[in-house]
Amino acid sequence: PFPARETAGRCSLPVGHCHPLVVRAAHGQNQMLNTNSRYLHDNIVDYAQRLSETLPEKLCVFYFLNSGSEANDLALRLARQYTGHWDVVVLDHAYHGHLSSLIDISPYKFRDLDGQKEWVHVAPLPDTYRGLYREDHPNPAGAYASEVQRVVNNVQEKGRKIAAFFVESLPSVAGQIIPPAGYFPEVAEHIHRAGGLFVADEIQVGFGRVGKHFWAFQLQGEDFVPDIVTMGKSIGNGHPVACVATTQAVARAFEATGVEYFNTFGGSPVSCAVGLAVLDVLEKEQLRAHAASVGSVLMELLRQQKAKHPIIGDVRGIGLFIGVDLIKDTATRTPATEEANYVVSRLKENYILLSTDGPGRNVLKFKPPMCFSVDNARHVVAKMDTILTDMEKKVRSCETLRLRP
Repeated sequence: PFPARETAGRCSLPVGHCHPLVVRAAHGQNQMLNTNSRYLHDNIVDYAQRLSETLPEKLCVFYFLNSGSEANDLALRLARQYTGHWDVVVLDHAYHGHLSSLIDISPYKFRDLDGQKEWVHVAPLPDTYRGLYREDHPNPAGAYASEVQRVVNNVQEKGRKIAAFFVESLPSVAGQIIPPAGYFPEVAEHIHRAGGLFVADEIQVGFGRVGKHFWAFQLQGEDFVPDIVTMGKSIGNGHPVACVATTQAVARAFEATGVEYFNTFGGSPVSCAVGLAVLDVLEKEQLRAHAASVGSVLMELLRQQKAKHPIIGDVRGIGLFIGVDLIKDTATRTPATEEANYVVSRLKENYILLSTDGPGRNVLKFKPPMCFSVDNARHVVAKMDTILTDMEKKVRSCETLRLRP
């Protein structure tokens, strides 16, 4: 039912599987030259210039790497060198990568491993559906930002100092969360006063996926600018490339150590050729506008499903970053984990790949390639409707998937 380059759920290929322009760019550069970045090549300069045109002016220094995990690890090093501090504030349920340094700042992982380090401090997730401050709160952005300030105060009372606040611009593993507008600027004020830097992790949500903007952090206002932005996944459409963008001041402090930053194939001619091709496709095929329009249709279709099926507690998202929160009852909003797994399994039987996220593993994640069409959206939602309708007929309640005798 889907062309080879399209899936419905989590996908890190913004322009679709095996896009011919991207494949051709990689193959063509491989035929000419691929070497490490010690040797000068136009591609890396051209690519940095193109990326700079998408970002606020002060984010003008670029480090190229091979994965999002490498990018976040470097961001951590940059923040610590610039500030002279060590501690990090993160959001609950966050995930920032698989390196040891990043497992340590990812509650999603460390709670099942070695636990929380003394230099890691966790702030509440700004979730207005099932968090501390919900949709009926008059100022959820301010309330959640105040929770970060409370964490910072506790850190300082212990004589510790903040190096950085790490945040996914739209928390994904935490359940497709849309932070309330104004939250980032207020948090940045608290972090900056404490001497730390604001790091926006755009690895899953950057490159136009949100439709309205090229970067998800821009949803927080035109004047908001992070100190560091990390990129991965979508940047290379499946090719191993990543990037860290930061300010001249942060970069100079890093260079002042006298220890150069070198990454053998980070920013190689082939990687940069691929990155340039991805930007070309995003622009030529107007995929950011496409994500906005298709995402709007998909959101409306899913809202119609919410009105029809009580198990759908919330539909949230922007562009082609959407979460459908399945619940057992409306009063407690208890996660319908088993039911979500059932829906995903049934969709897979229909050749539709979705996954679940969130602390309760009950949020259906819609993050398809940005070439995902309106017809694809209608097809997916129609299949989901059939599955939910069938499930409602067969089960006694939303609390169990045991079939009626």
